[in-house]
Amino acid sequence: MYQAGDYIVYGTSGVCRVDEVKPSPFEDEADRQYYTLTPVTGTETIYIPVDSPVFMRPVISREQAETLVRDIPNIEVDHFTSHSMRLSSEHYQEVLQSHDCGDLVQLIKTVYAKSKRSGRRLSQVDQRYRKRAEELLNSELSVALGIPLKEVPAYINQRIGKLEKKTAKKTVE
Repeated sequence: MYQAGDYIVYGTSGVCRVDEVKPSPFEDEADRQYYTLTPVTGTETIYIPVDSPVFMRPVISREQAETLVRDIPNIEVDHFTSHSMRLSSEHYQEVLQSHDCGDLVQLIKTVYAKSKRSGRRLSQVDQRYRKRAEELLNSELSVALGIPLKEVPAYINQRIGKLEKKTAKKTVE
């Protein structure tokens, strides 16, 4: 069970702070415990039973976040291809529902690679899922690394840039 102050990934809402754990705010379920959640990128309040079947997990640790960022250059693009918007949407939705940061990086890299390959503007489906994957990934990295959400892309670029410079230096030596 999570405690007040914990940060968790909650279903498709993304990262939320557990504000309270208390008896149900609804009269007909007074004996049931509920989490009061606040998404880190929203203003709504979510009331969810502690025994809900909706996916919940703790936010990754700082160490896991740093490892993930370091490994971004090594994460391969997904080789899924389809001209069907429906099949692409189903595939992307499946990736989002894995709730795995590495899968989110792969989705983002795949959509960017697709854009470079085709030389054309991305479909709305590609754009929508890339944006959602970036929101989910960046909000989790923000909490895990203890940095403001808007600084996450620069942090990633800076870390990857340092890794590329180190690798190039070792190759020359």
